[in-house]
Amino acid sequence: MMLNGQLLGATLYVPATHQDLLPIANRAKLGHLRSVIFCTEDAVAERELEEALLNLSLTLARMNTGGPLQRFVRVRNLEVMERVLAMPGADKLAGFVLPKLTRHNLPSYWRLVRDTAHLLMPTLETVDVFNETEMQLLRVALEEPGVRQRILALRIGGNDLFALLGMRRPRGMTIYRTPLGPLIARLVTTFMPYGFALTSPVFEYLDNPALLDLEVTEDLAHGMIGKTAIHPDQIPLIERHYQVNQTDIEVATRIMDVASPAVFRMDQAMCEVATHMPWARAIMERASLYGVAEAAPAPRAHPANLHIV
Repeated sequence: MMLNGQLLGATLYVPATHQDLLPIANRAKLGHLRSVIFCTEDAVAERELEEALLNLSLTLARMNTGGPLQRFVRVRNLEVMERVLAMPGADKLAGFVLPKLTRHNLPSYWRLVRDTAHLLMPTLETVDVFNETEMQLLRVALEEPGVRQRILALRIGGNDLFALLGMRRPRGMTIYRTPLGPLIARLVTTFMPYGFALTSPVFEYLDNPALLDLEVTEDLAHGMIGKTAIHPDQIPLIERHYQVNQTDIEVATRIMDVASPAVFRMDQAMCEVATHMPWARAIMERASLYGVAEAAPAPRAHPANLHIV
């Protein structure tokens, strides 16, 4: 089973102790979700772990098979992952979120799932993330045959990274105006050119939707489609940004047209087929998943050479 990372959208984290775990898993509740992560790690206190695993086991046993909702479990550690994999119904999960993944613990996690069909979303949230060499070595490890095909996306654990700095995300600014901003940019350039998708960190304040709006636009500027959500109200706020405006549709269509010249002007910008083709394909895919944001007059194309730009 293979999924495109863009399908995740705004992924809701739900503690595995939640009383409505089964209705959420079966889309009887929050039916608009595209993806959900049942958490047994930071969202569950140590004293609640056994309750969480019991609740999760009952949910997996009664969970519907298939459907559009992609369901994952964020395990607490290797022992919890082994226990979840042994639960009846674990095969219904799309996969697992691996906490605090490094190149050192990756082999241990991989041994547990290599004979399954589960997809994996490693979380980048340890002190190694601040070390550029370690991230390059992790990328090499993730590119190993067999492993690579199972990596759906890499999740950036913002709160854990702030904790390592002795900080909490400030209320009045996006994450990109904090010390994590340059770090996220470096993760993008370390992993994305090699085909790994990244999802952006949680926005933890529920009383500032305008700032969330701004942060999602900055997520997109960093090439990240997909964000952790901590409340259902955040989901439409995040996913409306994934809709594509009509102008971009028109430009992408023209770039993908085999009859287009190599370089042309459109919407008062240079369009270069060779370099803008990946963007155009991603735009069309986003439009098919999330729709078109608004209608706009079609921009005029000038099929001419670069010198008129």
